Amino acid sequence: MSRLVETVVPARLGTSYRWLLASSWVSNIGDGIALAAGPLLVASQTRDPMLVALAALLQRLPWLLFGLYAGALADRLDRRLMVIVANLIRAGVLGVLVATIASGHVNVAVVLVAMFAIGTAEVFADTTSSTLMPMLVDKRDLGIANARNMAGFLTMNQMAGPPLGAFLFAAGMAWPFVAQVITVLLAVVLVAQVVTTKGAVRSVDTHVRQDIVDGLRWLMRHPPVRTLALVIVTFNVTWGAAWSVLVLYSLDRLHMGEVGFGLLTSAAAVGGLISTLSYGWLERRIPLAALMRICLLLEVVMHLAFALTTVGWLAILIMFVFGLYAFVWGTLSSAIRQRAVPTEFQGRVGSVYMVGVFGGIVVGQALGGVLADVWGLTAPFWFAFVGSGITLALVWRQLGHIAHADEQNTDPAGVDV
Repeated sequence: MSRLVETVVPARLGTSYRWLLASSWVSNIGDGIALAAGPLLVASQTRDPMLVALAALLQRLPWLLFGLYAGALADRLDRRLMVIVANLIRAGVLGVLVATIASGHVNVAVVLVAMFAIGTAEVFADTTSSTLMPMLVDKRDLGIANARNMAGFLTMNQMAGPPLGAFLFAAGMAWPFVAQVITVLLAVVLVAQVVTTKGAVRSVDTHVRQDIVDGLRWLMRHPPVRTLALVIVTFNVTWGAAWSVLVLYSLDRLHMGEVGFGLLTSAAAVGGLISTLSYGWLERRIPLAALMRICLLLEVVMHLAFALTTVGWLAILIMFVFGLYAFVWGTLSSAIRQRAVPTEFQGRVGSVYMVGVFGGIVVGQALGGVLADVWGLTAPFWFAFVGSGITLALVWRQLGHIAHADEQNTDPAGVDV
């Protein structure tokens, strides 16, 4: 068993990182349960498509409303304590939701308010949790540390959690949310074991708005980190456009049925699990810039392949390949950013990235719906192919600088030196 633990989480990453990773994995189980149970709960209260869509929007909206503020607080306060408090608030909201379900007083309004409150708590918990890793792990090991986090997300959140959530919901409407309360509280206990070198990151003598401005200024004055942020936003716009119609694409163009659509998403998760477990091997053997170029080039080709194919089994293979490179890209881009950004700016710069991710997806989904409505189901994929291809051509040469962004020195104000 000790040899297995050493293989999965090498001792050089530190005991505190192991506690943080365990907390993340446990939390991902609860989030995966909610992936299935949340929509089922909404559907049990209403069949109105607008309200169902609103429930999904209310879980992402907090990132756009509070993401930058959460990042500023993460750079001001005791990060470990902030994660604990945010998760306790989330557990409290879930507890109230469980009570309303058990008492028979649940309705769609209660569910929508709970979705927004839970989403808000997650913004503060997830933003701050991501700043702890660079405080615990050496820069050279951030890639493998992020890969282990990503593997937990894939196995717990994407694979194990949703089926368990659906099973618990079938057993009783309240049970999946009881399970989520337990996982959130256990995650709090585990993250409480983390020991950081310092609790409060810095002394505070400015307004939060000024902190946000300082974080944005640092990012804008660091060319590699700035370009990486722009790449992530742009690729999430194109990805969001294509994925907005994926369910209709699989049903009406590929004629795969509901089970086939499930196989599409599962194929991506399987591919991602394989690649994240192999990430250390990839990082040792392939230069980072080349690895970035391969991932982004495969993204461009993937959109083209989807636009052209009409065969279900081939679409599943494409999704498997998507999982192989997409989660390598997610791991690699996170590690590059964490290596380059000073500790005192991790929260603010990280929150800009997350706002860009969710903002890009929302914009892309809106565009995808319009494109599909006017030009058909393959139009969003053609848009994604052209948009991502142009973006990659523009940043191809810069990727070499981005891959080693931590080697570019900046002064505290973010001015290149």
